[in-house]
Amino acid sequence: MSALLRTEGLTKHFRGLVANDGIDFSLRSGEVRSIIGPNGAGKTTFLSMISGHLPPTSGRIWYRDREITSFSVVRRARIGIGRKFQTPTLFESLSAYENVELAVLRTESPPAKREARVNAALGTVRLAEGRDTPAQFLAHGQRQWLEIALLLASNAELLLLDEPTAGMTVEETAATAELINRLARERNLSIIIIEHDINFIRDLAARVTVLHLGRVLTEGPFEEVAADQRVREVYLGS
Repeated sequence: MSALLRTEGLTKHFRGLVANDGIDFSLRSGEVRSIIGPNGAGKTTFLSMISGHLPPTSGRIWYRDREITSFSVVRRARIGIGRKFQTPTLFESLSAYENVELAVLRTESPPAKREARVNAALGTVRLAEGRDTPAQFLAHGQRQWLEIALLLASNAELLLLDEPTAGMTVEETAATAELINRLARERNLSIIIIEHDINFIRDLAARVTVLHLGRVLTEGPFEEVAADQRVREVYLGS
């Protein structure tokens, strides 16, 4: 099976700093992948090049066997690549329903189906009962889920999630892991997650890519990665 997303030699320089250095990466349809590493490892820079928010210094990106290295953020969103940043960026005075409705309006969904799509996205992220609540009054975890609902409503097929459980309660974190796995299993969505919560990464049970000094240190199942002495030395500790 060909990869949904593939990068070859992806590199990013910021003047004298090498943030990413020759990253080769691939992701299948319906696959969940966790990216971990110490601060400054290049995780967010890598995600930003995939989403189009940063141009690579060198290297190439393919999505569905089509090179997209030069595509803009908007063009990538239109072909199914959606990103959630660490800090939610919502229309604070609008309700959860209205926030998701705006995402639906950016698609080609027929008017007769828009309400159903909004309600379906809200229901998927456990916000059906809070649909009329202004975003500014939602709990922190609910705000994180609302942003995932925006991606679902915009027809994203590859979700790029930057620390989706930051600030969540234990219950919310567990519910987020279940949501992510369900989206991959039932909708065949592909999801890349940057996260520092190692317990969440373990419970997610997804393949893990470890970045260190801008390069891929290792990849594999969580148990193998956690047992790797190099990973323990640079990130997990003893």
